[in-house]
Amino acid sequence: MTAPSPPRGTKRTADEMIGPRRIRALHEDVVNKIAAGEIIVAPVHALKELIENAVDAGSTSLEILVKDGGLKLLQISDNGCGINKDDMAILCERFTTSKLKEFEDLQSIGTYGFRGEALASISHIAHLSVTTKTADSSCAWKAHYASGKLAPPKAGQSAEPKACAGRQGTQIQVEDLFYNVPTRRRAFRSASEEYNKIAELVGKYAVHCAHVAFSCKKAGESGAGIAVPVSATVKDRIRILHSGSIANELVDVDLSNEQYGFKAKGLVSTANYIGKRTTMLLFINHRSVDSSVIKRALEQTYSNFLPKGGKPFIYLSLEIEPNRVDVNVHPTKREVNFLNEDEITEMICDESLLFGSKMPSISTVPSVPEDVIGTPSLSKQASLSRSSAQKPAENNMVRTDARSRKITTMLQRASSPSRPEGDTGMDYEYTDREMTICRLSTVKELRASVRDDMHNELTASSPTTPL
Repeated sequence: MTAPSPPRGTKRTADEMIGPRRIRALHEDVVNKIAAGEIIVAPVHALKELIENAVDAGSTSLEILVKDGGLKLLQISDNGCGINKDDMAILCERFTTSKLKEFEDLQSIGTYGFRGEALASISHIAHLSVTTKTADSSCAWKAHYASGKLAPPKAGQSAEPKACAGRQGTQIQVEDLFYNVPTRRRAFRSASEEYNKIAELVGKYAVHCAHVAFSCKKAGESGAGIAVPVSATVKDRIRILHSGSIANELVDVDLSNEQYGFKAKGLVSTANYIGKRTTMLLFINHRSVDSSVIKRALEQTYSNFLPKGGKPFIYLSLEIEPNRVDVNVHPTKREVNFLNEDEITEMICDESLLFGSKMPSISTVPSVPEDVIGTPSLSKQASLSRSSAQKPAENNMVRTDARSRKITTMLQRASSPSRPEGDTGMDYEYTDREMTICRLSTVKELRASVRDDMHNELTASSPTTPL
């Protein structure tokens, strides 16, 4: 006879004389809820999966509607290829996908999704409905799902998909997210915080997915919080989603290396932009990922140009040969491993390759000569006088070349440890050349004439300088 097991949720101590616990297989519903909680951690993760599915379907327009930070409602509509009616029965079953057949296909995967777990996970922790229409279908079809299976919209009704009006594409509604996981639902502090995370995610894909229009707004509001037209360029998208001050200080990045099998394109800020925090949009094979290694390396590169505390803006898209990338690291697909990570990171952070011909320069303050340290107001006064002076008309200007400068700037500055009071510090010294003796007869005759005509009475009281 075995001793009774301790109450659920209590931990056994080492000195308790209790027999081994029996091993049991978890119920399928428990397994699915555990897996769903690992894949869908927050509303933003559910939306990420839905956006990637829509882009995989060839959509050129995405409309996103959010209520209560996505906990009450998360809706996404696209104009992609749609879902075949015959596939709707298994649409939300785990490990069902149209993007992968064999495990070896992971080495050449070119789509966002491949696990077949996203919709299944959502259906286990939310009320899910799908409305879809293909190009060859005469009408749209709508179905409801619960725990991975077709479910009737109301008790007593049929669970089969129903015909309805609709445009080509797919609309997915996720309602009451985490309704059956109360501890997870209570963990979200505010709806506005979750919406900000959603807006940040939408902004990342709106920058990266060229030729795709994005719209995101809160339910009940007339205007969209994010609206990016399909024709907007990458720089225009950054201008819309971030600011014009960032977009005006961006340079193109275009790197490639056959040895390591990668290409890198994007836009990065110059030394003229100084942010309070690093804004980094990193995509590897068009998948939004996080890489602390690449981020720290780029921040270190920018520390050579930006003042202390200054942070850059970085949008970088890496395309690496699929057989060199392992995307099957975590169900959320936020992390990927790839070969030659250190070498590729080093090449990306190479200043000459990163910035090309527009490599930023380090601004330095020229040292102040010792002889003018005691008179700091001179340069300030000259600067004020130049700024306040009106620019003369061009017809009154002799030299119009911007590269021209005064001849005095070409003379060597006299360096003396001290100057008498009232000296303006504008003295210069010449090179050590011998004085040229004038031997022109006309000059001698002129000097003699001056001496002969000189008024002796006026000059007698003061010494004269010999001519």
